[in-house]
Amino acid sequence: MKRRDFIALLGATAAWPLPARAQQKAMPVIGFLSPASQFGLGPFTAAFRRGLSEAGYVEGENLAIEYRWAENNYERLPSLAADLVGRKVDLIGTTDVASSLAAKNATSTIPIVFWGVSDPIGLGLVASLARPSGNVTGFSNIVSQLTPKRLELLSELVPQAKVIALLVNPNVPTTHSEPLIADLQEAARTKGVQLAILKAGTESEIDAAFATLVELHAGGLVVAGDPFFNSRREQLVAQAARHAVPVIYWLRVFAAAGGLISYGINSIALWRQGGIYAGRILKGAKPADLPVQQPTTFELVVNLKTAKELGLTVPPSILARADEVIE
Repeated sequence: MKRRDFIALLGATAAWPLPARAQQKAMPVIGFLSPASQFGLGPFTAAFRRGLSEAGYVEGENLAIEYRWAENNYERLPSLAADLVGRKVDLIGTTDVASSLAAKNATSTIPIVFWGVSDPIGLGLVASLARPSGNVTGFSNIVSQLTPKRLELLSELVPQAKVIALLVNPNVPTTHSEPLIADLQEAARTKGVQLAILKAGTESEIDAAFATLVELHAGGLVVAGDPFFNSRREQLVAQAARHAVPVIYWLRVFAAAGGLISYGINSIALWRQGGIYAGRILKGAKPADLPVQQPTTFELVVNLKTAKELGLTVPPSILARADEVIE
């Protein structure tokens, strides 16, 4: 074989894989948007990835995920959402009200899946639950609707309490917090207790809120559902123990971490379902054709060890309804 023929053959061989690679479909990319920090949310993000794997997508193998954490600075969410849109991700997953609104304001074409929104219709994220329309769908956690029930449970647990406080994050959109506060004020009037509103959007403000509880002689505290509070659950549980305040939370993980009582949905399962929906959309399903789903089961968890440390006797009526009792 002549030298020039060999070189020509070698060049053709080297060039052959290029068209084949060009025909391969690029790995899909999901944008993940949250106002919280990564700290403390490992079990939840793992559930999201588990849902994706059930739909056939494994991060690092046939899927990439671009994580964007606002580190509890809610003002960063619009720019983080815009960054994901600029990177032309195939889908955006959002964990709460603020991140969902930021994503929706950033794009009307990239599919968005949420799994931490209480009232998606009222917030304008979807037209209806059955027929979302547009590019947004997901799972409602109905956290706000369950908050009055938490106050009722806490009143049942500490019937002597005349003042009960609500802890909210002032950084969340008022369209979410104001209806929650109004509903809880009505529930407090029904129970004949005074409701105090406390706000905390930083670690130091959480400590200050518990100091205020003591000054108010509050008999209990309801913690509003919020990603920031979830990421600071160990701090909240520790402060509740330090100040001997009965506190009710919205997630089981708080009771498992030493919190007194929790009532709400299985949020781990919700994140997993968010991953499944995301996978279905990556395979071709349209958000408008996937109805927004609501939870149908709720879990009441009581930590008897914590109750004993607080000197509380949990009423048999609560124990009989509990889905789990931690001793």
